[in-house]
Amino acid sequence: MHAGYLLTVLGLICFLEGLPYLASPDYLKKWLIEVVIPAPSRYLRLFGGVLMVLGLLFVYWGRRHGG
Repeated sequence: MHAGYLLTVLGLICFLEGLPYLASPDYLKKWLIEVVIPAPSRYLRLFGGVLMVLGLLFVYWGRRHGG
């Protein structure tokens, strides 16, 4: 893997992860307190697993069909 691709992916991850904190920090804090914290751990684990599989599918699709 080229270092440029890795840095691009890491940069996009940082950008997308930081976007909610910049765009609406008050709403994000409210949402975390009301929705995420009370959620059972198994639901959060399932959600994280689904996101990871989806992410791997996007990477595969992008590498396979994106050139």
